[in-house]
Amino acid sequence: MPSSPEEFSLRRMAIPAFGPSLMFGLCEGTILPVLALSARALGASLAAAGLIVALIGLGSLLANVPAAWLATRFGERRAMVGAAAFALAALVLCLVARRAWVLGLGVFMVGLARAVFMLARQSFLVEAAPVHLRARAMALLGGVHRIGMFAGPFLGAAFIHWLGLPGAYWAALIVMVATGALSLLVPDLAAKAAAEGESAGQVPGALAMLHTHRHVLLTLGVATSLVAAIRACRQVVIPLWASHIGLDAATTSLIYGLMGAVDTLLFYPAGRVMDQRGRLAVTLPSMLVMGTSLLLMPLSTGFDSLLAVSLLLGVGNGMGAGIVLTIGADASPVVGRTQFLGIWRVITDIGGGGGPLLLSGLTALITLAGGILAIGGMGFAAAWMFWRWLPRGIAVKADARAR
Repeated sequence: MPSSPEEFSLRRMAIPAFGPSLMFGLCEGTILPVLALSARALGASLAAAGLIVALIGLGSLLANVPAAWLATRFGERRAMVGAAAFALAALVLCLVARRAWVLGLGVFMVGLARAVFMLARQSFLVEAAPVHLRARAMALLGGVHRIGMFAGPFLGAAFIHWLGLPGAYWAALIVMVATGALSLLVPDLAAKAAAEGESAGQVPGALAMLHTHRHVLLTLGVATSLVAAIRACRQVVIPLWASHIGLDAATTSLIYGLMGAVDTLLFYPAGRVMDQRGRLAVTLPSMLVMGTSLLLMPLSTGFDSLLAVSLLLGVGNGMGAGIVLTIGADASPVVGRTQFLGIWRVITDIGGGGGPLLLSGLTALITLAGGILAIGGMGFAAAWMFWRWLPRGIAVKADARAR
C-alpha cells in the first residue's frame, strides 16, 4: 500500500488508474453521437437505430457478473488489457459493417468490454487506495471518465471533418490502442493476489453472494439504483422539457452544456467532503437538491428559469459524484469483493436503464410534467434510504455493512 497520500495520488493513481479511465471515456464519447447516424446510413429504421444505440448499455449490464469472474481469475491489469483488445475488435467490426446487425454486434461487444474495464479499474482502486482517500479516488475515477465522455464528441467531430462518418471510429480505434497501452502500466497488487490465492476455494458464487449480502443490496443497493435512475433521467428531461416550452435545439444544447460544466467542476470537492465528513454529508444533500430541482422543473417557462433549474440539477449531481462507486466499495466484503462489485453494478445499471423507461411510461400515462415530478420524488426516496441505512461518521472499514 502507498505510504502517504501524496505517493498514492500522484505516483500510483494518476497514470495507472485514471489515465485508462480517461481514455476509455474518450473512446465512448467519440462513437456515441454517431452510432444512430451509422445505423441509419446502413438502412436501419429509427426504432432499430435506437435499439442499436441501446445495445452498449445492454452488453454492459449482461457482462457485469462475468466481468467479476474475469477480473478475479486474471487480475485487474490483464482484464483491462483484454477488455481494450476486445473493444478494438468491436470497433473494427463497427468500422467495416455493411449491415445494421453487424454494427449492432460491434456495439454490443463494446458494451461487454466496457463492463470488464470499468469493474476491473474500480476493483483495482478499492484495493490500492487507502480507506481515508477512497471517496476521492472513486470520485476522480468517475470524474475523469466524465471528462473523456465530454471531450470525445469534439475529437470525433475533428476526424469526421477529415474522413467522414467513419472518422469517428478511426479516432476511437486510436484512443483504444492508447487505453490498452496505459492499462499495461497498472501494477499487479501482490498482496491481493496472495490473499485471493489462499482463499480461492472460499470465494462464494453469485447466488451465495446475493443471499449473504441481501440486506445491504436491498437497502443501499436499491438506494444507489435510484441514484442511477435519476442521473439517467436528467439527461432526458432537460431536452424534453425545453422542447415542451418551445426552446430551440441550440438553446437546449447551451443549457445542457452549462449543466454538465457545473457537474464536472464538483467531482473532486465531493470526494474530499466524503472522505473528511462522511458519506452521508454528500449523499443526502445531493439527493435532496436533485429531487428539488426536478420538482421545480415543470414550473420553468423559458430560458432563464430552465437554466436556473438545470444548473441546480447539475450542482446536485456534481455534489454526489462518486457516491455509487464509493458506497459499493465500502459495502463490499474482503473475500469475494470483485464478485460483489459485479452484482452491485448490475443493480445500479438496472436503475440507470430503467429510469428513462419509467419516465417514458409515466409521460404516456399522465403528462411529461407528471413524469418529471415522479422522478423528482425518487430523489427524496433515495435521500430517506441513505438517511436510514448509510453508516454515519468518517471511519469506514473496508468491509463496512449497512446498519
